[in-house]
Amino acid sequence: MKRILWTISCALAALGMAAAVVVTLNLRGEEPLPATETLQSTPALVQRGEYLARVGNCMACHTTQGGAPFAGGRGIETPFGVVHSSNLTPDKAQGIGSWTSAEFWRAMHHGRSKDGRLLYPAFPYPNYTQVTREDSNAIFAYLQSQPAVAEPNRAHALRFPYNTQAALGVWRALFFTPGAQPPEPIQTAEYNRGAYLVNGLGHCTACHTPRNALGATSDAKAFTGGLIPVQNWYAPALNAAHEAGVKEWKTDDVVALLKTGVAPQGSVLGPMAEVVFRSAQHLSDADARAMAVYLQALPQQEHRALAAGAAPPASALARGAKVYEQHCAQCHGDQGQGEPGAFPALAGNRAVTLADPTNLVRVVLQGGYLPATAGNPRPHGMPPFQQLLSDEDIAAVTTLVRNSWGNRAPGVGTIEVYRARERRGL
Repeated sequence: MKRILWTISCALAALGMAAAVVVTLNLRGEEPLPATETLQSTPALVQRGEYLARVGNCMACHTTQGGAPFAGGRGIETPFGVVHSSNLTPDKAQGIGSWTSAEFWRAMHHGRSKDGRLLYPAFPYPNYTQVTREDSNAIFAYLQSQPAVAEPNRAHALRFPYNTQAALGVWRALFFTPGAQPPEPIQTAEYNRGAYLVNGLGHCTACHTPRNALGATSDAKAFTGGLIPVQNWYAPALNAAHEAGVKEWKTDDVVALLKTGVAPQGSVLGPMAEVVFRSAQHLSDADARAMAVYLQALPQQEHRALAAGAAPPASALARGAKVYEQHCAQCHGDQGQGEPGAFPALAGNRAVTLADPTNLVRVVLQGGYLPATAGNPRPHGMPPFQQLLSDEDIAAVTTLVRNSWGNRAPGVGTIEVYRARERRGL
């Protein structure tokens, strides 16, 4: 027993020493906080902060369904447990009413709270570190203008050792370096503005980049696509024409997709529909165009064609054809041609032929809903079929649409449909 207690004591001591070392490492590069607040809030600054908070989609995470805006408490599921968003209202006890603009900037830029604690990267400070001090001040002024809500902050529910500052410090030492990317001198001001928005407040790489076992992204793999942890939607590559790349699109079409959720080449569904609804539709025309210009300029990854594999069984295609005729053809057409402005075409649709069929299966199960935006206020939607179709039916019809009208992609098995149901409790 004494040996066990001694081992535990040594482990705890080592953990404490590691925490001290890591915290010291993470303090490097942080400027001392000023003793007094110097920010002078003005109506213009608050208005700009409101716009920037929309660009950053702050309300999405910091507001529970039916709750007060920015009062926090929303549970963000991660592979390591649940992180609860904090109260951003100016309540002095529970929110950020006692914070200074410098402390808020430190949270944005360095991922550190008012009391010095390291913040979890569910708050995307690896992206927000690129936000300028001026924009941080504007967002802070806007949040301070909101009604104070005395909503207590909820404790995180993370497993050991992920619930320790030491583990978080090690993660930061490995994967986080504060600081903004300098503008590209050979690029236009429009391109650099787009880079700032996409990589900073827009935090697009948070979803469209694969994550390693510790939940970190890599600049080397930025925009190459990845499965969103726990949500289990695939965020397609933004630098690949066969996924979600827009290099060959007209710039106006990219702007339309960002601001309305719909373009001649496709539309947004799943988590991206929420991003457009809550955030992107509110972009100014100039900022939306800047983001489009930057996304079109991304270096393109090489397209490696999928292995041919065996052709889907004739029985699966026949079953899929029957399901399609009964439930899909009325909207999507006998030849998968769709109806422009209403129902998307399935023929030649790259969302249908992604190597990972997760999104297609999820849409059939849960339905497909475009965001209601100022530019497209009454979008058409697709009903869910989770209660109507069996796993075998869904596997068959998705296999059919991935292998008809010129589409070619591996078939979908019933196990993939079962897993999609299981992950979302359908």
